[in-house]
Amino acid sequence: MTPAPSERSESSGRWWRSHNVRVRLTLWYVSAMLVVLAVYAAVVFTFVRRNASAALDTRIRSDFQWASAMVDETSEGGIAWSYDDITDEESFWFQVWSPDGTLLYQNIEARNSPLDGSRELALTADDAVVALDHPVAPVRVLTRRGRIGDTPVVIQVARSEAAMRAELRQLALILAFGLPLAVAIAGLGGYTLARRALLPIERMTERARSITAERLHDRLPVHNPDDEMGRLATVFNETLARLEGSFDQMRRFTADVSHQLRTPLTAIRSVGEVGLREHRDEAAYRGIIGSMLEEADRLASLVDRLLMLSRAETGDACAPAEVFDLSALAEEVAGHLEVLAEEKRQSIVCERVGGRDGVQASADRFAVRQALINLVDNAIKFSPAGGEIRIRVQETRDEAIVEVADSGAGIDSEARARIFDRFYRAADAETPGAGLGLSIAKGAVEASGGRLRLAASGPSGSTFQIALPRAKPSLRRAAV
Repeated sequence: MTPAPSERSESSGRWWRSHNVRVRLTLWYVSAMLVVLAVYAAVVFTFVRRNASAALDTRIRSDFQWASAMVDETSEGGIAWSYDDITDEESFWFQVWSPDGTLLYQNIEARNSPLDGSRELALTADDAVVALDHPVAPVRVLTRRGRIGDTPVVIQVARSEAAMRAELRQLALILAFGLPLAVAIAGLGGYTLARRALLPIERMTERARSITAERLHDRLPVHNPDDEMGRLATVFNETLARLEGSFDQMRRFTADVSHQLRTPLTAIRSVGEVGLREHRDEAAYRGIIGSMLEEADRLASLVDRLLMLSRAETGDACAPAEVFDLSALAEEVAGHLEVLAEEKRQSIVCERVGGRDGVQASADRFAVRQALINLVDNAIKFSPAGGEIRIRVQETRDEAIVEVADSGAGIDSEARARIFDRFYRAADAETPGAGLGLSIAKGAVEASGGRLRLAASGPSGSTFQIALPRAKPSLRRAAV
């Protein structure tokens, strides 16, 4: 059963893909060389044949001039050849006709090899070189009118194409045998060049195969960073560097999570073990259970914050954007956390810069609210007793901005680059916490299409800024 064209195409595709790059490059190179050499051989053969044919016609015309000078009229009125010392190479076919088609003279070559159709050519005498059939090889005949003495005649000279065709056959054999040899040599050279060109990739492959999760610090060798192989190795090394950083971050995250989860779990276990050591009254058991529930709440809160951070990083934390009043949200967050501030005798002040209609933002309100709560909560933690937290809302042409400024001691210059890292806490930090607040806030804001940054930090306090997309006028009217 004959396979369908699609099956043949798929089979050839599988065969092509089953070979390595060296073989495929060599096949492409050999195919290209075969086409080029075939075209070159055809051009050379055509050029040589045309030149050989033109040379043969030129020699026939030269023979005519020489033969015309070597024949003469005898005293009896006949035609005689006046030059007898002719070598085999100089010999040619020669005849003389009368204008009415009577044969007046022919040399020995003409007598030995008569040509059919020579008389008809003599009667027309169109001064053209015409090829006539011959058992050995076609013969080219030149027929031209002339005079011998006072007698008008028609002179014919001819030469066989046998020698020219033999030379062309010899050239064709040379090209036919030389072309495969040249292609074979080109293929061998192409394979060698492809192997040498791809050798750096093989070395990189072997080196990359040896790089595991425990050896991410290894790098591929870069011999020439300016060529394609060097740029490939450089990009791969950059990828390895990012992978190494990700693995390090994952290890730190695992260690930090283990540490953070161990504390409430240990507290729950300790309280439970203490409660089981001896019989207690109902009030004691209720106190023990209450302590365990508090630690369980802390554990659940920590897990929720980790989940929120993970969802923010994957872009799944936020719902579609909605238009809301950022000023109203800031006042809502201030009222929500006012109790915490009052415990430290702190005050929360909300400021609105510009317009009376509020600052309209387009983002996920819940995510922004959570981020703003985290920022204000941090400001309360790091501001001294009796301090002030300021929430400032303003807008630019394209953005709605809210800033949270505390009155703490500021952030150390070395710690500013890492304050948004998860679980990061400064070495001299005295306030409790897991080091997730700023990470969660940043992830939530960025998932909403905004940005969170440390705008300023100094001895008088730190200012964090959230910039969100500003709602378009049409959306503002629809939200009212």
